Formats: sequence, structure tokens, C-alpha cells
Amino acid sequence: MEKQTEEAKLLRRIRTRFAKGVCQYGLIEDGDRILVGLSGGKDSLALLDLLAERSRIYKPRFSVMAAHVAMKNIAYESDIAYLRTFAEERGVPFVSEETSFDPSTDTRKSPCFLCSWNRRKSLFTLAQTHGCNKIALGHHMDDILETLLMNMTFQGAFSTMPPRLVMRKFDMTVIRPLCLVHEADLKELAEFRGYRKQIKNCPYERDSHRSDMKDILRRLEEMNPEARYSLWGSMGNIQSDLLPGDKGQDF
Repeated sequence: MEKQTEEAKLLRRIRTRFAKGVCQYGLIEDGDRILVGLSGGKDSLALLDLLAERSRIYKPRFSVMAAHVAMKNIAYESDIAYLRTFAEERGVPFVSEETSFDPSTDTRKSPCFLCSWNRRKSLFTLAQTHGCNKIALGHHMDDILETLLMNMTFQGAFSTMPPRLVMRKFDMTVIRPLCLVHEADLKELAEFRGYRKQIKNCPYERDSHRSDMKDILRRLEEMNPEARYSLWGSMGNIQSDLLPGDKGQDF
């Protein structure tokens, strides 16, 4: 009984933050046909679960389909049969595709960037082929804040992955409905619902700074339990008159 109570509390918290993100950033509109990028990780499985549930119960009316893009030259073993069953049990059509990338073609970009970009291009193509106008990705609040910290540290830019991004070149909108959901809650959800883990063995993962940023975000929250909300709020509270401009300000 205690487990059911804790699970119910967790689901209520996740659904509330999910719904708030969808409404606050205008992610879903009536008549949308949404392609979910289903990598097989806990985040994308949770996203498909939540979107499939919402499409059956709530307005606006929209439809969902799932797509898995496998990278042939990376040792990431995807259980396609499990992903297909997971989607179809929730009434969601499923498609899969294989692609690859050559890290030697552009040495200016990291292999992680090239892999992600090639997966994204495949998703754009699949979305257009199946008449979808939006692509939903499973990035949660932690992902967005970690990207903010990485871009500030390594790119010198105050930017991150927005909850809603219109890609005019592809006539497509990318949405991140988990933008206000915490990663810790998604981990708990995966345990409660028994999501099956994919076998991940990316040779480039150790070169990524994301794990370092996870540690930095954790340490910031140790200093201030509300740090993630302060960081999130800072993205909408740009006090430009207190920042150095091109020519500087007079003080």
C-alpha cells in the first residue's frame, strides 16, 4: 500500500509539471500530429507514456507516433521489438530507421554533436514523411539547465535547449514537454513502471562534459536547494542594463 501511495504521489507530481510545461510554453495545439523521438532511454519512454495518455484524455486533440533512429556505427544495442511493443500497447504507431555518421568529415564538431544532428535529420525526414508537424524530444529540466551551464562555460553563450523551437528550414517545430520535469522523478517512474534499459556503450560518451555539469548542478543545489529554479528563472530575467554591452556602460 505504501508503494502505491508513493507511486501515486510521483505520478501526480510528474503529470502536474508535464501539464504546466505544455500549457506555459504552448507546446501542443489542436490538430497536431506529433512524432516522438523514442531512443529507448527512460526519458523518451516516459515522454511517450505521458503524451499517449494525454492524447486519449485531454483537449486539444492531437495524435502521436513514435520513431526510433539507430546509429549503425555506434555500439548502442536497441531492442526494437520492445520499443515497438511499448508504443503499440499504448495505441501509438511505431517506425524505425538506421543511419550513420563519419566523425572525420567535420573535425570542428564533436562526435556527440554529429551523432545527435544526424539522428535529428532522420527524425525530420520521418516526421515529414508521416505528415507530422511537431517532433517531441525527451529532454527534461536537468538536461536544459546542464546545457545552459555548458554553453556558458564552453561557448560563451547564454543559451540552452528551448521548450519550443520552430525550425523554419524544415517547416517543423521541436517541443520538449518534459521541460519542467525533474530527472530524479523520471528515474523513479522508470523503476515503478519497469522500463527496460537499452544496452548503451557509446565510445564518445566519456568525451562529453554533460556528466561534469550534472555534478555542478548537484553541488549548486547543495548550496541552495532552490538553485535549479533560480537558474531557470534567470533565463527569463535578463537585466541587460546590468550586463556589459558592445561598448560598455557608464557607471
